[in-house]
Order: sequence, then structure tokens, then C-alpha cells
Amino acid sequence: MNPNIKNFNLKLSESDKEICDLLATTINKELPEAESKIWHAHPVWFMEGNPIVGYSKQKKGIRLMFWSGADFGEYDLTVTGGKFKDASIFYTLLSEINIPALTQWLRKSRDIQWDYKNLVKRKGLLERLK
Repeated sequence: MNPNIKNFNLKLSESDKEICDLLATTINKELPEAESKIWHAHPVWFMEGNPIVGYSKQKKGIRLMFWSGADFGEYDLTVTGGKFKDASIFYTLLSEINIPALTQWLRKSRDIQWDYKNLVKRKGLLERLK
């Protein structure tokens, strides 16, 4: 696990740390080619400089967000952004994480991508990459 992400997780409560450790481990296993780092104060995984998946601690729990998740067609990714193509799910308990579903979403995140990397250059216009 990326040392900065490990440090991020260590600062959380024990239950939130368990959730984040499982998410990071699963993401690293399913997306070994992705680069992980702390971006805007949260763990995020990138493919070719494009943000794919990340998580953050919020009031409602741990938010797992897929930058292109609105196009995954997944029922459980219910929290969607208004302006972009992101979709998220919140976890408050480790037992809420459905590993087969998470694995499926991670595979989709590799295949379904919008170009957030060049969003500023395109003045806010998103283009589909894959």
C-alpha cells in the first residue's frame, strides 16, 4: 500500500480504518497498473494521469467514489454528481462492503473512463476515453 495512503488510513477511527484498508487492498489488487496517491487530501487511484477511484471520510461515512461511475449502470452506486460523471457509495461498517460488486466496479472503472485529466484544458467539457 502507498505509504501516504497507509498514513491517511491510520488517522481514522478503527472501524473507518478497517473499511479503508479493505478498499485500498482491493483496489490495489484489481488495478495493479494504477498509480495511487493522496490528491486533494484523499486517496485516489489514477490510470495514465486520469483519476479513476478514490475514497474520503465524510460525515455520512466513508465515501467510495468512481469518477466515471455514473456510466457503470450499477444500482448500488446511488450518489451521483450533478455536473460530472461520478458515482459513489457510502460505507459505515466493514460488513457493508460487497467484494464481488466492488471488484466488478473496479473492472468497469478500467473500461469506462471520462477524461478528467484534460478537463481544465477543455474548459470543463468532458470527453469519453473508452
